[in-house]
Amino acid sequence: MIQVINRAFDILEFIAREPDKPKVLGEIAQALDLNAGTCSNIIKTMMNRKYIEKAEFKKGYILGSAAYNLTGNEGYRKELIDISRPDMEILTSELNENSELSVLQQDLRMVLLRVKSDHDVQARTASEKRAYDTAAGRIMLAYLSDSELEAFVQKYGLPETGEWPEIKSLASFFVEISKIRTAGYSIQISINQIVGLAVPLFKDEKIIACLGMYMPNYRYDALGHERILQSIIKSGRAINEKLNTI
Repeated sequence: MIQVINRAFDILEFIAREPDKPKVLGEIAQALDLNAGTCSNIIKTMMNRKYIEKAEFKKGYILGSAAYNLTGNEGYRKELIDISRPDMEILTSELNENSELSVLQQDLRMVLLRVKSDHDVQARTASEKRAYDTAAGRIMLAYLSDSELEAFVQKYGLPETGEWPEIKSLASFFVEISKIRTAGYSIQISINQIVGLAVPLFKDEKIIACLGMYMPNYRYDALGHERILQSIIKSGRAINEKLNTI
C-alpha cells in the first residue's frame, strides 16, 4: 500500500463526515494521528486539485468542488447557494436573462449556480474560465487587496493576449482594477458579442463571490444598460444583507 495515498483518503473521508463543519489542521492531524507538517503538505496538494478548500465563513477546511463533482452533488458551498438562489430567481424573472453565482478558484472564475431564462437563444458560458476573461472574475479580483493582487499576478501572470485587451502592463492592470472598484461593477463584451455584468458579494467585508448576468449583445441593448445594472445591483445588495446576518 502507498501510505501517502491512504492518508489523503483518510483526510478526505474525515472532512466528508461532517461536510458543513470546517475542520482545522490541528483537528485533522490529531484525529488521524498525523504529523502536522505531513498533514499540511497533503492538504495543500488536495487543495491544488480542488478536493479540499479553505472555508469562506469560518476557519478550517471543507470539501472542494472536485469532491462534489465526482458524484454530481450540488452541495458545494450549499449555504452560499441557498442564500443566493431566491434573489437570483427574482432577478432572472424580472429581466428574463441568465443569472450566475460564481467564486474565484485559483486563477479561474467558477460558476456555482445558474438560474436560466426561457429564451430559445441562450448565452453560453463555461463553468470554469480564466478570471481575467470574464466580468465575474474581474469583479472578484478588483476587491482583493493590492497585496493579494500583486501575489495573484506574480503566481498567474498578467492577462494573455485577448483576455483583457486594456491591460498591457502591471500599471495598466491596476488602472483597470481601480476603474472597477470605483464603478462597483464589472462589464465585459466578448468577441462572440456576449455581454457580462457582475457585482461583488461580501461576507464580513471580504469578497467571497459575485452575482453575474450574461446575455447576447442585442438583448442587452434592448433591455438597456441602466435597467440591467440597477436590477443586478439591487439583487446583489439583497444577497449581501443576508450573507452578513448569518
